[in-house]
Amino acid sequence: MSLWNGDTIKDVSESVGVANLNEDVAKNLAMDVEYRIHQVLQEALKFMRHARRTTLGTQDISNALRVLDVEPLYGYESARPLRFGEASLGQAQPIFYVEDDEVDFEKLINAPLPKVPRDVTFTGHWLAIEGVQPAIPQNPTPSEAARLSETTPKGASSNTTLSAASTLNPTTNETVTIKPLVKHVLSKELQLYFERISTSITDESTTDTIRNAALASLRKDPGLHQLLPYFVQFISEKTTHGLRSLFTLTQMMSLTHALLENDSFFIEPYVSSLIPPILTCLIGKHLGSSSSSSSSSSSDPHSQTPAHYALRDFSASLLKLVCKRFGDSSHTLKPRLTRTCLKHFLDPAKPLPTHYGSIIGLAAIGGREAVRVLILPNTKLYEKVIHPEIEDEGPRKSEAEMCLSALVGVIKQLEEEEEGGGWKGKNGVPPIMPGASAEEVKAQLIGILGELVGEEVWKLRREALVKAVIEAGGMKV
Repeated sequence: MSLWNGDTIKDVSESVGVANLNEDVAKNLAMDVEYRIHQVLQEALKFMRHARRTTLGTQDISNALRVLDVEPLYGYESARPLRFGEASLGQAQPIFYVEDDEVDFEKLINAPLPKVPRDVTFTGHWLAIEGVQPAIPQNPTPSEAARLSETTPKGASSNTTLSAASTLNPTTNETVTIKPLVKHVLSKELQLYFERISTSITDESTTDTIRNAALASLRKDPGLHQLLPYFVQFISEKTTHGLRSLFTLTQMMSLTHALLENDSFFIEPYVSSLIPPILTCLIGKHLGSSSSSSSSSSSDPHSQTPAHYALRDFSASLLKLVCKRFGDSSHTLKPRLTRTCLKHFLDPAKPLPTHYGSIIGLAAIGGREAVRVLILPNTKLYEKVIHPEIEDEGPRKSEAEMCLSALVGVIKQLEEEEEGGGWKGKNGVPPIMPGASAEEVKAQLIGILGELVGEEVWKLRREALVKAVIEAGGMKV
C-alpha cells in the first residue's frame, strides 16, 4: 500500500484533461510517485552529506534531479523563507500556494538607482608560494584573516600544528589570537629540526663537529622543502641584524651554500631573496667589528689578512654558483648583478673593501669576458685610487694592497690554458714580440694596466698572460 494518496493522482489527472481515472491505475501511479520521490531524496541526502551539512536545501534537490536526468525545478532559490497560503475548495483537500509580496509602486519608483556594475575582469596572482601567502593587494590582510578565522568552525579539521600568532589589543589590553588564512601544516618534527639547525649554526659555543653535521644534513637530507622559506627568511634576518658579527655572516653564507647544494629543494623562486644577503657580504662597507677587521701590521697583505676578506671571497663563490645555475632561466639576473658590482667598483667614494668585493664579484659573475670588457679598461684609471694609499704608510695601505692583489688575480683569468706559463723567448724577451725589447713589451703592458698592476703582472713572467692582456687592450701584437 502506498503512502501517497490516490485522490491527489486523480486531481492531477483531471487538471491535465484525463477524466474518470481507474482506481488501479491511480494506485499504481501513486506507488511509482512515492518511489521516485524516495529516489530523489536519497540522491539529495548524498549531496548534503558530501557538503558536510545537516540541513537539506533546495540546491540539493536540484542537483539530485540533474543526476537522475530530470529537468530541475526553477524559481525556488530564495534568500528569504517562503510563505505558503492555504485555499480550500469545497470537500476536497486544501491546496497550498506561495503568497506573492505586494509591491508599492510609489516606493519602487522613488527608490535610488543601484550602482552600475563593473565589467567582469580576470587577473592572475599568487595565492601562496610554498605554503607562504605573499603580502599583495589581492590577498586578504591580517585583519581580514582575523575576521575570517572567527567564523572558522571548531573541530579536528581546523587544527593545525603551526602556533597562532598572538597580538595585544591596545584598547582592551587583551591578547588576540590571529590564525593564518593559508594554513601551512608544519609537523612538530620539522619545527624541532629547524630550531636545532638554527641554534647549532648561530651558537658560537657549538663545536665545529656539530655545526658541520648540521650543514651536511641540509645539503643531503630530502623532505625539507617545507622549511625552505623559513631558512631563507632566517638568512635574511640574521644578515641584516648581524653585520657586526663576522661569525654570524660566515655561518649564514655557509647555510646558503648548503641550501644551494641540496638537489631536493626547488630554490629558484627564492633566488631573489638570497641575492641581497650574498651581495651584503660581498660589497658591504663594514663587515664585522673593528677589532676583527683591523689591518695587519705586516707589509705583506697575504700574511695576516683580515677575516672579512675570506667572507667576501666565499660570497663571490656563492654568487658564481647562483649565476651558473639560474643565469639561463633568469635573463636579467647576470645583468643586474654586473651593474651593481660595476657601480661600486667605479665609485671612488666607496671604501676599499667594497672595491675588493666588486672586483672579485665581477669576475665571478661574468668570468673572463667580464674581466676583459669591464675590469681591464678601468684598471689604469682605478690605479689613481689605490696608488696614494700604497705609497702612504697609513692604515689603509693593506686594504689598497688587497685591491691590487684582487686585480692581478682576476686578470690572470685572461691567460689561455697552455703548458708551461713562463717565458719561452731569449734574453728576457717574450716570443710574442720577437722584434721588440723587454722594455718595450713592459711599457705597452704598463700603458694598458697602469704602473702598479703592470709591474705585478710583469713579475709573473707568464707569456700567455702578457699576450692576452695586450690583445685585450687593443694593441696589435
